[in-house]
Amino acid sequence: MERAELVELLSPEGLRLLDSLPDWDAKADIVRVVAELRRAGHSPGLVATVLSQSRLRSRAHAKFGEFASRMLFTEPGLEQATRLRVAALHAGRFARAGVGHVADLGCGIGGDALALAAVDLEVTAAEADEVTAAIAAYNLTPFPRARVLHARAEEVPLGGIGGAWLDPARRSSAGGTTRRLSDAADYSPSLEFAFGLAARMPVGVKLGPGTDRDVIPAGSEAQWVSVDGDVVELAVWQGAVARPGIGRAALVIRGDAAAELTSQADSEDAPSGPLGDYLYEPDGAVIRARLIGDLARANGAWMLSPGIAYLTSDTAFDSPFARGFRVLERLPSDERQLRQALAARGIGTLEIKKRGADVDPAVLRTRLKLRGDRSATIVLTREEGRRVVLLVERL
Repeated sequence: MERAELVELLSPEGLRLLDSLPDWDAKADIVRVVAELRRAGHSPGLVATVLSQSRLRSRAHAKFGEFASRMLFTEPGLEQATRLRVAALHAGRFARAGVGHVADLGCGIGGDALALAAVDLEVTAAEADEVTAAIAAYNLTPFPRARVLHARAEEVPLGGIGGAWLDPARRSSAGGTTRRLSDAADYSPSLEFAFGLAARMPVGVKLGPGTDRDVIPAGSEAQWVSVDGDVVELAVWQGAVARPGIGRAALVIRGDAAAELTSQADSEDAPSGPLGDYLYEPDGAVIRARLIGDLARANGAWMLSPGIAYLTSDTAFDSPFARGFRVLERLPSDERQLRQALAARGIGTLEIKKRGADVDPAVLRTRLKLRGDRSATIVLTREEGRRVVLLVERL
């Protein structure tokens, strides 16, 4: 969004028009909608801006719930914004640590700052991009103890502030498009600056879940978080906001329930062994946190093959940290024979899961020429190093 577009959007006319629009409908005739708004006397620029905001508000509902209908967004800002439920957990860390004033350095559109302010903490939020800073200020208007600075994280005076939260920019924008930065050295602010603040105050830093583990400072708490099956972040905690004795944590959120697996360090993998009656796929947060071994030992399971994140057991167990499958039978790993086996069982709809198998499920599904009215799930993986294809059903 350009500065001129934001100025027009924040005008009384712009905000009234945005709030008057019905919920975004991706199937609506957008040409007709634009024509109607133009006939009502609204400028082409304002129409384009409010429709873009309406679309972003619709997408933001998954992260912010009903709050999204009264917020403003940018495309990259929404992409990187923390889900409100996860942001509330961040805020709770600072509140429990007795930190009364938190600096949100690189606040984006203000999602984490909003959660911090909602638990009555004083918040100084800073954002280097002028438009994004203005949007954050708008989103934080309901909270008198929150202020937003248009400033780089490194420029914010921290006197009197008790803790810091940082969400370094992991995308760059150019020519109207954004791209993900693959090298942590290119983040803004730098990780050296972010983690360096821990010498002065309690610090939390949000990173992508696939961030190279080598950047995690020794002695910090690294917590991977998944929401409804998607690993959404790695949060690194230092100082009073880190929990004593915990170096690795996997927080799994599904619906309204949350469960956490913790350890002092990476757990040693469990031994591998032959396929049992049940197969288990650990949650992505457990895999990222390298706590698969602890999960296996806690449930009497073992690894199906070294280095592959599938567990197996002879007895079923229920865990929030893994999805379970009953093994129905082994199928041929040869593609032609597999096609024949699926045809013989009348399987026309197939879910293909894989680990340790160099295959594109979408391409394989096409080549299998499925026909029939039954649905099924197969798993392509390795059993103690050997290729296997398993017909399974979800527990």
